[in-house]
Amino acid sequence: MGGRIAAIIDNNYNAARRSRIGFFGFFESVDDRDVAGALFEAAAAYCREQGMTAVYGPANPSLSDEAGLLVDAFNLPPMIKMSYNPRYYADLVAASGFTPVKDLHAYAIDLTVDLPEKLHRVMAKLKQKRGLVIRPADLSRLPEELAVVKEVYNDAWSDNWDFAPMSEDEIDGLARQLRPLIKPELCPLVFYDGEPAGISIGLPDYNQVLWRMNGRMLPFGWLKFLLHRNRITQGRLWALGIKRKFRNLGYDALLYYESFMGGRRLGYTWGEVSWILEDNEAIIRPIRLLGGRRYKTYRIYQRPLD
Repeated sequence: MGGRIAAIIDNNYNAARRSRIGFFGFFESVDDRDVAGALFEAAAAYCREQGMTAVYGPANPSLSDEAGLLVDAFNLPPMIKMSYNPRYYADLVAASGFTPVKDLHAYAIDLTVDLPEKLHRVMAKLKQKRGLVIRPADLSRLPEELAVVKEVYNDAWSDNWDFAPMSEDEIDGLARQLRPLIKPELCPLVFYDGEPAGISIGLPDYNQVLWRMNGRMLPFGWLKFLLHRNRITQGRLWALGIKRKFRNLGYDALLYYESFMGGRRLGYTWGEVSWILEDNEAIIRPIRLLGGRRYKTYRIYQRPLD
């Protein structure tokens, strides 16, 4: 028994941030500091050879994918496209010279609790604003919708600590990943005078189905998938962003609201909003407005390469 690790150079991230940061990812290890230390030393050596000045992680394989080490709520299962790890991993990472650089939070929202009537009225009034259009994603026009996602993402996330602009290849990869998973009810888009202003992308929690399959398609896993894929009762709000010129106009709250109501229409009883940078108060405030509570923490670590 041992472990594994990947050393990753994200050229897109470093170009955007004007940095020389390598990443470690896909880390797995037995509870042994010598084993983990050898893995981290190998990743650090590779990153050093590539001219990097520090190693961040975990990123699997980038900060736009499953990222962060779970540091609490180990008794709870992960939502779709979120990572999980044993409790002892944090000790192994710290023992190998890594220190925390950023926390990523997950918020839980009980969809069975009715929202305040005042909030319904405010959102209804906002939707009547001249020039404002909010609608579900149109899967029959997926290339055009993904172009909207790219336009908003590359503007809305540009100030974020984790930002790297989305390339055409990443857009194509996103389409391949998400097309089989997306429910339009969970993916509202907002436009103002015809210009994309904000996006929200929610995903059904297919982990509920995969658990029942026990990771196996045969002999009857495929049947369990077909039987249970329409019985999902929870989802994850995976991405939400507002272009900078449209901020502080309530569009973020409107997207959260429409995602919340879309989940209720699908029969979901609760949802997760993740992950959220620990200091992104502009995004956290409307989550709390909808009754969200922080219930999981994922941590990014760093280690300088002397």
